[in-house]
Amino acid sequence: MRKIFNPETIALIGATEKEHSVGRIILDNLLLSEQRKVFPVNPSRETVLGHASYPNIRDIAVHVDLAVISVRAEMVPRCLEDCGLAGVEGVIIVSSGFSEVGPEGKRLEDEVIAIRNRYGMRVMGPNSIGIIRPTVGLNTTPIEDTPDKGNIAFITESGAFGRALLEWGISSHIGFSLIASLGAMIDVDFGDLIDFLGEDPYTRSIMIYMEHPIDDIKRFASAAKGFALNKPIIVLRPVPAGEGEKTTRTLAGLLADHNRMYDALFKRIGVVRVKEVADIFNVASVLHTKRLPKGSRLLIITNAGGVGTMATNTLVELGGEPAVLSEESLRELDKFFPNYWNRQNPIYLLRDAEVERFSQSISIGLRDPGVDGILIVYTFQAAAKSEELARTVIELAQKSQKPIIISYMGGTGVIKGRKLLLEHNIPSYDTPEEAVKTYMYMYRYKRNLELLYETPSELAVDRAPPKNNLRVTVRRALKKGTTFFGGEEAARFLSNYGIPTIRSYTVLTFEEAARKAKDIKYPVVLKVVSPDVFDRADAGGPATGIQDEEQLRHEFERVSGRIKDKTPGARATGITIRKMVETIDYEVMLGAKRDSRFGSMIVFGMGGAGAQVFKDFSIALPPLNQILARRLMEETQVYKLHGYRGRPPADLQKMEEIIVAFSNLIVDFPEIAEIDVNPIAVSDGKAYVLDTRIIISDGMAESTSQYPHLVITPYPARYIMPWTLSDGTEVLLRPIRPEDEPLEHEMLSTLSDESLRTRFFQTIRNITHEMHVRFCNIDYDREMAIVAEVRERDRRRIIGIARLVIEPSLKSAEYAVVVHDNYHGKGLGYKLVDVLIGFAQDKGLEEVCGYVQSTNLKMLNVCKKLGFTSAPLPDHVSRVCLPLK
Repeated sequence: MRKIFNPETIALIGATEKEHSVGRIILDNLLLSEQRKVFPVNPSRETVLGHASYPNIRDIAVHVDLAVISVRAEMVPRCLEDCGLAGVEGVIIVSSGFSEVGPEGKRLEDEVIAIRNRYGMRVMGPNSIGIIRPTVGLNTTPIEDTPDKGNIAFITESGAFGRALLEWGISSHIGFSLIASLGAMIDVDFGDLIDFLGEDPYTRSIMIYMEHPIDDIKRFASAAKGFALNKPIIVLRPVPAGEGEKTTRTLAGLLADHNRMYDALFKRIGVVRVKEVADIFNVASVLHTKRLPKGSRLLIITNAGGVGTMATNTLVELGGEPAVLSEESLRELDKFFPNYWNRQNPIYLLRDAEVERFSQSISIGLRDPGVDGILIVYTFQAAAKSEELARTVIELAQKSQKPIIISYMGGTGVIKGRKLLLEHNIPSYDTPEEAVKTYMYMYRYKRNLELLYETPSELAVDRAPPKNNLRVTVRRALKKGTTFFGGEEAARFLSNYGIPTIRSYTVLTFEEAARKAKDIKYPVVLKVVSPDVFDRADAGGPATGIQDEEQLRHEFERVSGRIKDKTPGARATGITIRKMVETIDYEVMLGAKRDSRFGSMIVFGMGGAGAQVFKDFSIALPPLNQILARRLMEETQVYKLHGYRGRPPADLQKMEEIIVAFSNLIVDFPEIAEIDVNPIAVSDGKAYVLDTRIIISDGMAESTSQYPHLVITPYPARYIMPWTLSDGTEVLLRPIRPEDEPLEHEMLSTLSDESLRTRFFQTIRNITHEMHVRFCNIDYDREMAIVAEVRERDRRRIIGIARLVIEPSLKSAEYAVVVHDNYHGKGLGYKLVDVLIGFAQDKGLEEVCGYVQSTNLKMLNVCKKLGFTSAPLPDHVSRVCLPLK
C-alpha cells in the first residue's frame, strides 16, 4: 500500500503522446513529480514525450514500485501478469470494460483477480480514476486540474457522479491531502484506504462517496472505528429504495431495511452520514475542529427577522432545539437594545445594528449555560460591514469553546468578510438552512464520539447464561427441518438469559384454561386457539370444545372469577390475571434480523398493535452494553415510557438489562435468522415479555468464524483464565473492557516514574480520559490488551497490562507490557507476554515484536527466556522479535 501512495519509481503501461487521451494526460501528470522516476511502456514507440519507452514492464532495468495500466480491457490480464513477473508491489488499473459491462467483462475481471492472487500484489481498480496526493506531488489520474493542498482525503468509487463530485471539490478550491478512486475494488477497498490515512500526518478528515453496497462491512467497520476515534469520516451513501433482502417472517425483519442498517452502522463506528451532495464538503471542513457543540441548543442572532425564522424552522425540523436565554442574559441584552426588541431566540438585532450590537449579543450568548452554539445570520446592510463583523467573530471564537457559525447573505458585499472567516477556520455558508444543517451534523458527530469515548457502567446481567441446552434444541430442530419456535419453547430462550416472560399455555377446553388462571399465582397469559386458526403452524396444537366468545367470557368469570381481555380476533383470545390486563402502561418490542451483508441487527421500538402503523423504532449492531442500550431507546419516541400522563415510569435500568441480555442471546446464537419479542408489556414500571417468535436457519454453519453474524467483535471471553503468582496470589487474566477505565487509571497513576518510563518511554502523569478510552475501548480484531486483576480487601485492582497491536498488512504485531511495582519479580510479565503470543498465533500472525529500553534488563531477560531475538537501536532502545512461523 505504501508503494502505491508514495512510489519512487512508476511505470505507465499505455503511455502515449496523443492529445487529450487518458494515457497522455496521466503521463503529463506523472512527469510533474520531478523526484520520481517515470517509465513509459508502449511497444509501438521508442520514445514518448522525449522519454525512453519500453515494450514491456519487465524490460525496465530498475525495480518498479507502482504500475499504472491504461490499455484496452482485453489487454489488461497480460499486462498484469507482466507486472507480477517483474515484482511490482502496487498496480492501478485505470482501464474500464470489466464486470460493469456484462459477462465478458466479468470473465476478464475474474482473470485479473486470479493473477493478483497468484502474485500477491495490491491492485486498485479496475475502472479506477487513480490517486492524487497534492501533499507529496503525486498524480496518477487523467484529471487535468491540479487540486489545492489541504487536509481532507476524498475517496470515491469510479462512477460518473463520483468524478463530478470530485471535480466540483477541486473547482471550489477544497484543499485535499489525498484523492483516490477505488473502481471495482477487486482488492484495495475503503478499509485499506482508511488504514493508510490513519497514519497519514497530512489528513485530518476523510470524505467518502459510496455508490455500491460495502462487500466487507466488518473490515470497513474495524478500520473506520479506529480512524474515527481521532479524526472524522463523512460518508455520502445514497441507498436506492428497496435495497436489501425482501423475504421476512417477522416485524423486525420488515422494519430493518438497508438504509436504516447503514445509519446504525455509521453511528456505531463514529462515522457521520450526510444526505445531500453539498453537505459532504460543508461538513468535512468543520468536523475536525475542537469546538463541537455539546448539545443541539442553538442561539440564532440576525439583522433580518425573516431569515432568523427560516433558520429556526430548519433547526426544529432537523431535531434541534432553539436555545432559551436565561433571565440574566435577557437583562444584559436589554442594555444594548431599544425597549421594543423581541427578547427571544432568534435575537433580531434590527436593521440598524452595528458591529457592537452583534458583538455584545454573541458574548452574552457564549456565556449563557443554556446555549450550546451560535449561528449568526448576516444580511448585507449599511450599518455593519461584513469584514468588520468577521474580525469581531474571529476574536470571540478564539476565546470560546462553543462553536460559532455564520450565514453571510449578500453576494459581492460579503466576499471580504467570508474570506477572512475562512482564513481563520470559521464556517461560513450562503444560506441559513445550510448553516443549521452543518451545526446539526456537528452535534451528531459529537454525540457519536461521546458514544465511542463513554465508559459504560457494570450491569447485573448474567454473563454466562445456561445456553448449552438451548444449543441442543437448535441443533435438533435444524436436523428435523424445523425453523420456527413459538410459545413456551421460544420463551425458554429469553428466560434462560434472565429476561422476564409471562408463561404461555395451550389449552384444550375453557374449563382447563379457567382452572389454570385460578391456580397459577404469578402473571400468566392463557391463549385459546379457535377452530378457524388452529391448523396454522403457530397455533400450538389441536383444540376441542371450543365455544363462541360470549360463552368464553361467561365461563372464565364463572370458574376463575377473572375477567377476559376482550381483544378482537380468534388467536388473540387470551386470559391474564386481572392486574396485568388493567395496568399495562406501555408496550414496546425487541427484535433482530440476520442480514447477509450486515449480519445481525437489533430493533427496538413501539410494540403491540401500533408497531407497524407508527414505525417508531431504532436499530443497533450487537453486542450492546448499557450505554448502547440506552442510546437505542433514546432514538425512539416510545422512550417517553419513562413516565407521562400520570403513568408510572418504567425501570429504565431494568429495560437496559433486558436489551443487553437480548443482545447476548443474539451474539450467542448465529442460527437466529429473525426474532420478534413483541409485545413487551410495561406494567407498574416492570417489564414482561408477552409473546416471542423465533426463526432459525443453518446459514452460518459453513463459516469458520466464531461470530460469522456479527460486524462488531464481542468481548473475547475465551481468553479469561485464572492464574497464580509465584507467591501464591490468585490472579484473573482477562481481556480489557471499556468498563475498566477507573481500574486502569488507578494502576497507571500509582506506578513509579521508572515503571512509566519503561512502558511509555517517558514519565506521563496527566493521563486523560481520551487516552484511557483509547486504551480500554479496543477493537478485538485489531488488538488485544490482557489485564491481570487481583482482589485486595474486597476491592478489585489491575496490577498488570499487556497490549498487542496488529499491523494487518505486515502480518505482524507490536507488544508492550507493564506490571505494577508492587508485583515485580512474581512471574507476571513472563505470563502476560506468553498469553499475547498465543493470541498472535490464533490470529495467524507471522511475527511479534516490541521495543524495550536497553536498561530494562528484567524485560530483556523475559524476552530471552521466551525465545525473542534482540537487536540494539539508537537512543538506548532494543528491538525484540519472535518469529511465529
